[in-house]
Amino acid sequence: MKFIGIIPARYGSSRFPGKPLADICGKTVIRRVYEQARMALDTVLVATDDDRIYDAVEAFGGKVVMTRADHKCGTDRCLEAYEAITTPFWRAQNDTDTVVINIQGDEPFIQPEQIETLMKCFEQEGTDIATLVRPFTKADSQADLENVNTPKVDWDKATGEAKMFSRKVIACADGSHYRHIGIYAYRADVLAKITKLAQSPLEIAERLEQLRWLENGYTLRVGVTEIPTIGIDTPEDLAKAIEWYKHS
Repeated sequence: MKFIGIIPARYGSSRFPGKPLADICGKTVIRRVYEQARMALDTVLVATDDDRIYDAVEAFGGKVVMTRADHKCGTDRCLEAYEAITTPFWRAQNDTDTVVINIQGDEPFIQPEQIETLMKCFEQEGTDIATLVRPFTKADSQADLENVNTPKVDWDKATGEAKMFSRKVIACADGSHYRHIGIYAYRADVLAKITKLAQSPLEIAERLEQLRWLENGYTLRVGVTEIPTIGIDTPEDLAKAIEWYKHS
């Protein structure tokens, strides 16, 4: 199985414009994401729609491709980037044995072990898509559990298959609770198919695109991580990330 890491990175953001180029102790956010991903993957590239990000990635020696500005989500941007670095003939021969990993461009401290956990999901036959989950613990408050900005996951612990995602509180059969970590890996032939699917009613209601894949019968396997993630959505998040880095 061949694995390709793609990091979608837009300059525009309603809450934090230009965050991929924000500095964390001497390195940009996008550079830190890239370097963390390279610890686990031989092939990593940034997919952007902005010249400033493109130039910044080239400047530190990273691989980068320019993509359209009108993509609705990172999944679509990943497909364009994947098709930009491969030929139709190569894809016809290799798509079923290639996995594209969509690595969030605002997760500068993604750990290689987390990416490797995703990769292991494809050792199980029939995996179309994989993602990560992290258990809620006693350190989490009820407010953390009820936070609608933190999607929750119900999954089958026997098969590793996701059953439901929701912004509301949902639990697994044994009563345990898991939060969804928004990193995905797709078999390349599946990636080409899911980008053509129409939005589903459940997806629209929950504002979670992975529900579209489940509703269309794709097997979404989950890998469990105990490592907290530090996503950067606002300048305040950046300040917290800088403090975390200084004391790590």
